[in-house]
Amino acid sequence: MAGGSFAPAGVSKQRAELYQGRVTVSVIISCVVAAVGGSIFGYDIGISGGVTSMNGFLEKFFHTVYERKQHAHENNYCKYNNQGLAAFTSSLYLAGLVSSLVAGPITRTYGRRASIVCGGVSFLIGATLNAAAVQLSMLLLGRIMLGVGIGFGNQAVPVYLSEMAPTHLRGALNMMFQLATTLGIFTANMVNFATQKLDPWGWRLSLGLAAVPAFLMTVGGLTVPETPNCLIEQGQKEKGKKVLEKIRGTRNVNAEFEDIVDASELANSIKHPFRNILQKRNRPQLVMAIFMPAFQILTGINSILFYAPVLFQSMGFGGNAALYSSALTGAVLCSSTLISIATVDKLGRRVLLISGGIQMITCQVIVAIILGLKFGGTEQLSKGYSVVVVVVICLFVLAFGWSWGPLGWTVPSEIFPLETRSAGQSITVAVNLLFTFIIAQAFLSLLCTFKFGIFLFFAAWITVMTIFVYFFLPETKGVPIEEMIFIWRKHWFWKSILHGAPEADDSSEGS
Repeated sequence: MAGGSFAPAGVSKQRAELYQGRVTVSVIISCVVAAVGGSIFGYDIGISGGVTSMNGFLEKFFHTVYERKQHAHENNYCKYNNQGLAAFTSSLYLAGLVSSLVAGPITRTYGRRASIVCGGVSFLIGATLNAAAVQLSMLLLGRIMLGVGIGFGNQAVPVYLSEMAPTHLRGALNMMFQLATTLGIFTANMVNFATQKLDPWGWRLSLGLAAVPAFLMTVGGLTVPETPNCLIEQGQKEKGKKVLEKIRGTRNVNAEFEDIVDASELANSIKHPFRNILQKRNRPQLVMAIFMPAFQILTGINSILFYAPVLFQSMGFGGNAALYSSALTGAVLCSSTLISIATVDKLGRRVLLISGGIQMITCQVIVAIILGLKFGGTEQLSKGYSVVVVVVICLFVLAFGWSWGPLGWTVPSEIFPLETRSAGQSITVAVNLLFTFIIAQAFLSLLCTFKFGIFLFFAAWITVMTIFVYFFLPETKGVPIEEMIFIWRKHWFWKSILHGAPEADDSSEGS
């Protein structure tokens, strides 16, 4: 506290039992519309792998890979290993990383809706550039604009959902983002299956159709209400209270309103949220903002979803069979998210994360053993073993879909206090996209180098993250978003870190 000025303490007492309200049509519509932002992220994940296995696309932009693909006796693990091809996929995530850090201050200053609209417009531009691309530089510029859109969307949407949702259903409604993501992946797989028959221009349609969710996201951002937390933080208390009454379906919202007002007073006293988030009092949330998204990517899921058609073709599946198989994994991921939505606010976050981790480890090890014993450098998998691999990969995707898939976004978006929420979500998105970029850029080379060992590499990471959750992540089920600070003060490990930490060190004078 600089110059002896008064620093608000934030939420100082627990009022959760006084919260009232129900699930209203207004909050459901707002959450569904906002969650469309997730479909943009999912559509790109799903579309990239299919497009990069289409002959028309490869022949135009990556002729070396196209030539290599035609040689049946090329080493199966290495036929798609090309850094330019990997750059097509991963350039988007590097752009998203940078833009997510820019999106943080915009989300805090101008509101969650502003960032959602910025994301939609950027993605619309990127989809247009990609569909019309005539050379590699135009293609990569389009990918960068898509990345800007994803950076803004992924930063704002999870925060918007967490703030709009009632406490007892925050997990389920927040997972609308992941559900939209999985629907985007599945839709992309279906689009790829149709457009791969439209040689040589089908890839343009696949990339151009990304404009559809981008348009919906832009319109949605313009029509949904701003969150009460954001309005109150901006000083619009009366408007914020009216929105809160509308989305909770009751006029008796005093307890929740008081929590938000307390949190906003502290938030407004802090002028440098990125500096504040590094302080000791925010250490647990910062650790989760870094480790949760990093671990989500280190499950290996994006490698399977990005490169599913390529991966299955490398294992000896035909072109159509590869797209069928990746469409199947997309459908499994989508359906498994529904399991998580139905159980997250009953069983809690920890149970889903730990059980999902155990199942994913088992599946990765089984696939590694089959490929290690039955799939060499040039020979193909037998039909029987190919079916087993697809089934086990689907079981892996199923486990991811109810655990790290949705919860890798839900947990970080709900644990930060209001004063550092936008900054915290920016860090979460930046870390997620950094690791997505690294894995996307390196996966084809890792597959070529490690061969079947790539699955053991990811299994080892899933083991680490499962242990991490067991010891260090407290249960956040049913805890009001503005009272989350109390769970860290009670946790066996984090309470010792927080002991003696000041309530707030940053002040209106920016110290």
